[in-house]
Amino acid sequence: MTVTEAPAAQDDWRERLRQAGLRVTQPRLAVLDAVRDNSHLAADQVSDRVRAKIGTVSTQAVYDALNTLTEHQILRRIEPAGSSMLFEINAGDNHHHIVCRSCGAIVDVPCAVGSMPCAVPQQTYGFVVDEAEVTYWGLCPDCVARSVSSAAAVDPQFEGAASGRDLHQ
Repeated sequence: MTVTEAPAAQDDWRERLRQAGLRVTQPRLAVLDAVRDNSHLAADQVSDRVRAKIGTVSTQAVYDALNTLTEHQILRRIEPAGSSMLFEINAGDNHHHIVCRSCGAIVDVPCAVGSMPCAVPQQTYGFVVDEAEVTYWGLCPDCVARSVSSAAAVDPQFEGAASGRDLHQ
């Protein structure tokens, strides 16, 4: 699968929508711009950014645009456990995500080298599998630093404060 860059200009979005057989509408263009500029947004965050860009637009119009753009594989929907649906541009690059357990920050990470872990199930139990998703979980650098600072504030003898070692080994 080839990598598709997110268009930088609305003319490029227009072309991409037409290639997908979709009408070009202001809500769709605004949704695409919002998600391109701020990846991993929830639907309400996309809606806020769309309203800031084009003014009055119904929440339903934004949700319809998100669903249509996802169905046509222009956007990708991800659903980390414990989080609402998030949207990103579907770059076609088969990347994964790493999610901070503390603050919820999400970062794209390249596909793991070698064989994918459990990408193809040994048994489908009658399911028609259409997607496999890998999500890594941990603490982001800011949350690790806060954990070290908090532990040092409570106990100045805390060894992690001086060493900066990973607290979750």
